[in-house]
Amino acid sequence: MQSRLDFFKSAPEAIKTLIDIEQHIARAGLEKSMIELVRLRVSQINGCAYCIDQHARDARKAGEDERRLMALSAWRDTPFFNERERAALEWAESVTLIADDHAPDSLWERVELHFTASEIVELTLAITTINTWNRFAIAFRKLPA
Repeated sequence: MQSRLDFFKSAPEAIKTLIDIEQHIARAGLEKSMIELVRLRVSQINGCAYCIDQHARDARKAGEDERRLMALSAWRDTPFFNERERAALEWAESVTLIADDHAPDSLWERVELHFTASEIVELTLAITTINTWNRFAIAFRKLPA
């Protein structure tokens, strides 16, 4: 596979907007490790090799356990994730695959048990932003270094 274009160089102001959103997410106060798990899981769903590589490394830097990283694609079937992380991962999957189930009320009720209203907004922003990055990286064939 060959890269199609460098979107960072081709439209720096557009990408700066995404970077500004990322900086906001970093200041939002959600657990860094959990956000990296969400980014990694969304990237797995979307099949974004660049983002999978990036966020696996970022998760390790945030102190994430290798065993949990290896089990992430099967998180429902492991005891490695707490209820808050499970709610975040399920919300991430539902929002990423929004056409499949339209983020059902039953899931919303589980998410509300573990997150405040502002945290749900910040989590959803993180989910939709990694989906945007995935689409840029996949469409323009951004390759892992």
